[in-house]
Amino acid sequence: MTEPYEIILRGGRVMDPETGFDRECDVAIANGMIAKIGTVEGGAEQEIDARGLIVAPGFIDLHAHGQSVAADRMQAFDGVTTTLELEVGALPVAGWYDRQAGIPRALNYGTAAAWIFARKAVMGGLDLDPDVHPIDQMGAGADDMRWSTEAADAVQTRAIVAHVRQGLDEGAIGIGLPNGYAPGAGVKEMSDICDLAFEYGTPTYTHIAYLSNIDPQSSVDSYVRLIGLAGATGAHMHICHLNSTSLMDIERVTELVAKAQEQGLPVTTEAYPYGTGATVVSAGFFMDPDFTKRTGSAYSNVELIHNHHRFIDREDVVRARDASPTDLVMWHFLDVELNDEHRRLLDLSVTYPGGSIASDAMPWINEDGSIYEGLDWPLPDGLSAHPRSSGTFTRFLRDYVRDRAVMTLIEGLAKCTILPARVIEGCVPQIRKKARVQEGCDADLVVFDLETLTDKAEFTAMNRASEGVRYLFVNGVAVIAEGALDTAASPGRPIRCQPT
Repeated sequence: MTEPYEIILRGGRVMDPETGFDRECDVAIANGMIAKIGTVEGGAEQEIDARGLIVAPGFIDLHAHGQSVAADRMQAFDGVTTTLELEVGALPVAGWYDRQAGIPRALNYGTAAAWIFARKAVMGGLDLDPDVHPIDQMGAGADDMRWSTEAADAVQTRAIVAHVRQGLDEGAIGIGLPNGYAPGAGVKEMSDICDLAFEYGTPTYTHIAYLSNIDPQSSVDSYVRLIGLAGATGAHMHICHLNSTSLMDIERVTELVAKAQEQGLPVTTEAYPYGTGATVVSAGFFMDPDFTKRTGSAYSNVELIHNHHRFIDREDVVRARDASPTDLVMWHFLDVELNDEHRRLLDLSVTYPGGSIASDAMPWINEDGSIYEGLDWPLPDGLSAHPRSSGTFTRFLRDYVRDRAVMTLIEGLAKCTILPARVIEGCVPQIRKKARVQEGCDADLVVFDLETLTDKAEFTAMNRASEGVRYLFVNGVAVIAEGALDTAASPGRPIRCQPT
């Protein structure tokens, strides 16, 4: 006789942040779905003793640049079941999804349409190649920076909008709008892009235009501009990494975002629990002659990831950019271990009410700076990324929920699940079946031990997987079982928009 269920999780503490459900009971899985919650009679092909463990929705990461088998595996141990490239995005979108379909993805995946690649294609002659990783595309075009520094004319703007529209037609989850890498873009162009987002009922994912605590062109200037675009066009402006782009103005910008939300403007945000950011060495803001004055950060706070070289001055960065513009760097902008004020500022961004946790996870790179596309497990020791590529969500739950009790567990889980889901589910019906432990929803589940849950990655050892996740199910398939990765599991499915 065939058992009615494939898997039954017995006796775990089942928590659903959307409804507030929180009690010890069983969860049955059948056909990739949550079939029953409560007291489950009968048997299953597999029964798992979940007593003493938390059973929660798998985490949704809105901001993950890795998008590879290696990245999926490390994020699985961080509790992530859906990993999305939204801040930058990809072009061509259909080609990106086709390429991912040929990769054994362990996690659900998706992308936005890359406004900045459309800009490079129109203004800098970039070839839109789906086989080139988006992070490598971000580093391309350093020999002709007009796409970054100049405003588009009317003809160019129409061409840029056309590229992005095609990406939306191909299922992109909104528009990646990293304005900080092309601060020369004019308000006319930005408003046209936001009109397009409103037309399609999709969000934009914005990296603010200016990284500076000094007017003019300050971080505060950038936030007011984005809030103004939301009000003027009706576009949903999702502001990426509230922590890193605000620098020392975090307190002021959280006040501005809160006021905008109180007025009903479609503005949301996210943060990650680190005081160190990461980007490509060719990022234009490093070239500002007043970089140290405007950001309050010395060049020695900027570090090449693959060899840990700390820069001396602007000329040192220029040499590295000219040698390899796609190389990744870390920017240690807050010292949260030794500076109490820096810790307070980071906490303001991470605990912002209604804000999501999102990793900004970087790709895994080889010692020569190229992106690692291999299938080895565990990851080779020579690889680098950023600790947030391994431990963002576990670090957040360990620090803010368990160790410091800044918020309750159900509140912390909401920031990892239902809050990011609400950012995108208006245009992505698939997400309405995720980020929830409810009957009829997808069996994207994380089962973890709160007492042992912790990040292990450090800046000197980034490829250490987090601990405490005992099981991770993606569409009902165990990617992690009894704390071990199943390297043969590849149940990840594409997540795509259905434009309104």
